[in-house]
Amino acid sequence: MDQNTYSPGLHKLVTLQVENIDLLMNSSSFIVFSEKVIQEFELEKVGIITHNFENNSFTIAICLKESHICIHTWPEFKQLTLDVYLCNYLQDNTQKVKSITNAFINYFNAVVLKDFEINR
Repeated sequence: MDQNTYSPGLHKLVTLQVENIDLLMNSSSFIVFSEKVIQEFELEKVGIITHNFENNSFTIAICLKESHICIHTWPEFKQLTLDVYLCNYLQDNTQKVKSITNAFINYFNAVVLKDFEINR
C-alpha cells in the first residue's frame, strides 16, 4: 500500500508575554513590520483585515497566497496570541514558518508562554 508523504505545512501557534504594552496597542506599527516580514520571506499578501478595539488592543488577519498570519493582543494582560501557517504546495516551508514566528517574537521582545506546532 502506497502512503502519501505529502504534508500540507507547519502551523505555529504561540502565546507571548510582552512588557512594552505600546506594541500591543499599535496596529499600524505591527502592519508595517509585517509588510517587511512578508517581503523578506517572499510571501504574497492577498489581503489584510484589522480591527482595533476600544482599549486599543487589536486583531489582524493577513491572508497570504501561502495561507495566513493572525494576531490578537491583550494589553491589559501584556499578552498576545500569534498564528503563522504556510502551506507546502511547491516547497517545504517549515523553517520559514519558524523563522517568521521568531521575527515576531523578536519584534515584541517577548517571552514565549505557549508554543504549539501542528504538522498538518
